[in-house]
Amino acid sequence: MWGGRFAAGPSAIMREINASIPFDKVLWRQDIAASKAHVGMLEAQGIVLARDARAIADGLDTIAAEYATNGVPENWDLEDIHMVTEDRLTQLIGPVAGRLHTARSRNDQVATDFRLWVRDTIDSIDLSLAALQEALVERAEEHAATIMPGFTHLQTAQPVTLGHHFMAYHEMIRRDRSRFADARARMNECPLGSAALAGTGFPIDRDRTAAALGFDRPTDNSLDAVSDRDFALDFLSCATQCALHLSRLAEEFVLWASQPFGFVTLPDALSTGSSIMPQKKNPDAAELVRGHSGRIVGCLTALMVTMKGLPLAYSKDMQDDKPPVFEAASLLALSVAAMTGMVAQSSFRASRMREAAEAGYATATDLADWLVREAGIPFREAHHITGAAVRLAEERGVALDQLTIEDLTDIDPRIDSRVYQALSIDASVAARTSHGGTAPDQVRARVRDARKALRLEESR
Repeated sequence: MWGGRFAAGPSAIMREINASIPFDKVLWRQDIAASKAHVGMLEAQGIVLARDARAIADGLDTIAAEYATNGVPENWDLEDIHMVTEDRLTQLIGPVAGRLHTARSRNDQVATDFRLWVRDTIDSIDLSLAALQEALVERAEEHAATIMPGFTHLQTAQPVTLGHHFMAYHEMIRRDRSRFADARARMNECPLGSAALAGTGFPIDRDRTAAALGFDRPTDNSLDAVSDRDFALDFLSCATQCALHLSRLAEEFVLWASQPFGFVTLPDALSTGSSIMPQKKNPDAAELVRGHSGRIVGCLTALMVTMKGLPLAYSKDMQDDKPPVFEAASLLALSVAAMTGMVAQSSFRASRMREAAEAGYATATDLADWLVREAGIPFREAHHITGAAVRLAEERGVALDQLTIEDLTDIDPRIDSRVYQALSIDASVAARTSHGGTAPDQVRARVRDARKALRLEESR
């Protein structure tokens, strides 16, 4: 490739450290598409003869078919996907293949290919996240009135519904999709034509190649275009946030599936057994999703550290930009698929969740609210009175609504028998009617909103 400048070839160590074909071969579809757009523009601009452009385009189609059938050959001497493809094109059509590289460099070539790959990946992830949202919405509607304990500090706090819990994760995934969409819009500029770093003296039409590849516009600065990896960092940042959400959901399933909780029976297809304990059914898929989140965080950190001190324009360090992106994308796709299956296929034990909600004095706040609302007591005083009632119930080993009216009036004479209307977990849940609250009607309203939004997004 550069025999005119170098008298000797690279050492074995240089050959090994320099080659990126083992991982950048996944860019072959994007590399073929960008090359075809480039040669089409060269022909339109009269830079390459029509017959040569047709030969190049036909050769690229042949190579694409070969790659699709047999995979990309890993020739380390040719370093990367760009040179492997160019070498094969030369074998097919001869020296005219060399005209393809007119007015471009591997610097703008890889920047374009990588953007195309990330853009395609965002589109794929968005579809899978939409499927996860749909699963969450389906289960939320099914369990809009299924009562469970809500927790803070993993201590029973107030009763909520399982549907409300699922819709909380729907909101997280909705934000994740929004972040990916923002990243996609920001990155949708085409570097092709920036050449090595300074642009080119050939009369190219960058708007034409940008449009042919589905970009909104060409990039405005050639130095920035070939050295920018913000789009990869944006992708990894979005993937990291999404992975954190999936990890939290996975942790819920791990806890709920344990015997002390007993809220859920996980699908066999997403569980494993033990090599020694026949009774075990381990939530390994959820645990691996939880573990994958740490690796995805590491991918973001790795690329940030790689990019932090690079001068303009291209440096060979940037060859290491792709492995963390490829790894994170693969891990995230697996994690989304696993949690979609977990949500859709798990069986929930409503009776056990209700029992747990009834056991933890979850309606204490409802007693305090009743004292404020019905007896006109300031909330801080009502909080103190309620605390005394909880202490008495603990001493007696009963639920709050099992205390007698005499027990309650001994604590404070302003309490009357109407208080029992507020002390059941059903009444507690039904009372939370504020927008976004856990009342079943509110959950169903949010489900309707979500269904409408998902249909709108799917029709775009």
